[in-house]
Amino acid sequence: MRNTVRELRTARGLSQGQLGEALRVSRQTINAIETERYLPSLPLAIGLARFFGLSVEEVFDVDRNANGA
Repeated sequence: MRNTVRELRTARGLSQGQLGEALRVSRQTINAIETERYLPSLPLAIGLARFFGLSVEEVFDVDRNANGA
C-alpha cells in the first residue's frame, strides 16, 4: 500500500527517529512503513494520520498497493 509518510515527515523537518518517538514506535518501524515493507496496524495508521492532521486515506492510498495494482 502506497503512503506519503516520508513526504509528510520531511516537510515537517522531522527525522524518522523523531516521528517514531512521537508515535511511540521505533525509527525502524517508520523506515519500514516509508519503504512499504511494513503495513502499519490500524491504530498506528490512525495515529500517523492524526499526527499530520489528515485522514488515513490521505496518508495511505488504500486503492493501490506498492506494486501499482
